Amino acid sequence: MLFNLGDLVDRAQDPNAPALIDCLDWARPAHYSHRDMDRLACAVASGLKREGFAAGARIGILSANRAEFLAAYFGIMRAGLVAVPINHKFPPATIEFVLRDADIRLVFCDSARRVLLPPGVRAVDFDAQWPSMLGAPEFDTVRPGPHAIAMILYTSGSTGRPKGVPLDHAGHLWTVRSRLAAGSFRDHRLLVAAPLFHMNALGTSKFVFAAHASMVLLPQFDARRYLEAIERFRVTWATSVPTMLAMVVRETATLARTDVSSVRTVRMGSAPITQKLIDDVRRAFPGATVLNAYGTTEAGPVMFGPAPDGREKPDLALGWPLPGVEVRLVDAQGRDADEGVLWIRTPANMTGYLNLPDKTREVLTPEGWYISGDVFRRDAEGAYYFVGRSDDMFVCGGENIYPGEVEHLLEAHPDIVQACVVAVPDEIKGAKPFAFVVPRPGAQLGEDDVKRYALANAPAYQHPRQVVFMPELPLAGTNKVDRKALGELALTHWRGGDSD
Repeated sequence: MLFNLGDLVDRAQDPNAPALIDCLDWARPAHYSHRDMDRLACAVASGLKREGFAAGARIGILSANRAEFLAAYFGIMRAGLVAVPINHKFPPATIEFVLRDADIRLVFCDSARRVLLPPGVRAVDFDAQWPSMLGAPEFDTVRPGPHAIAMILYTSGSTGRPKGVPLDHAGHLWTVRSRLAAGSFRDHRLLVAAPLFHMNALGTSKFVFAAHASMVLLPQFDARRYLEAIERFRVTWATSVPTMLAMVVRETATLARTDVSSVRTVRMGSAPITQKLIDDVRRAFPGATVLNAYGTTEAGPVMFGPAPDGREKPDLALGWPLPGVEVRLVDAQGRDADEGVLWIRTPANMTGYLNLPDKTREVLTPEGWYISGDVFRRDAEGAYYFVGRSDDMFVCGGENIYPGEVEHLLEAHPDIVQACVVAVPDEIKGAKPFAFVVPRPGAQLGEDDVKRYALANAPAYQHPRQVVFMPELPLAGTNKVDRKALGELALTHWRGGDSD
């Protein structure tokens, strides 16, 4: 029975079965069996115990994706300590803040990111000191208390300093069991290219080890390398955030020469999705089932799934609440409704932000509901759909605009690959929509074409008053579109205009 999030090994299965292909060195990938990864996690745990860290001490990880990252992550938790993966795309000042905020006593890092650490921080460099930190390859996994914290994940901090989210063993073991309940996955090989400091990739990795499946781990996302890895390692399950797949399907030349027939499942999560992207992914991976998932750092990666009665899920729906998941949609008047802010209660809910009691009270009710800030709607069949972020919403002449809705509209245009809509200030309307658009290669598309399309297919107030074309949209550290950067860029381009 699973009792520690750092020890997910199914010891009834073949320990020599492949577990991980680490592509840090693309020319010479490192192969690890489940036995190898189990022994490495044990060696990390025993090495940490040898160093005398007290139960609950926080240990950071600052590194690109690699096998040592996962061995450290699991080993820290096995030892009864708290793993704190750190976004290595944070600026040094933010990394220093995280180290202080979480009271981190030691950091595992790679050589390239060691320079991001402030002077005096105790560190173990994967590229130089890793063997010296490893202890015996056998270790009796610590049995944590009922509410013991396993890890602290930090939000991206796009609107300010990142917030620490403490998450316990019990709640995230529930997420692992929930995923395993869907069936056997031992013959699957999953591709992970999202960063391991993020819930998406971490959740997938835990699922792989608990399911006794295998994974291919890329050090970072690159669309062409992602496709090459599918063919080279016969990947059956491609995981991503939607922005990554939007970039993959644009690689038409690479797709044409790459064998992707092994892919049976494509799972996208952690960001909104459009029908056009689903259709593009189906064309790119014609033998695959396309899954659309939703999760949050604060309430876990497992929330919605298939209909209880087996009915077919609409493409853009996230699905129906899974067993153990409670959901409410709350409107602006505080009433339960068919469209409103998602309130959610799962066994994986956080108990509060680290060192932020006031912010915690804003998002956690006394009854344990997490107020997500995401606006959802529920259809007549009980399926749930993502509408947009309540804090992204802006008001244009008295009309509420959710950028995600306008982006879905624009991306339905045959010559638009991707769009991001932000608000720019207007003295009369309050705010107006401003669009950044990635056109289809070779498309002859002008700003007026985009505006006319929006006016013809949506309420007039939603049409972007200005359009800027880009070869690609900038990404934040989690491989989602960097809305903050685009909002700032829009202000530099904004021409103002009439009061339409």
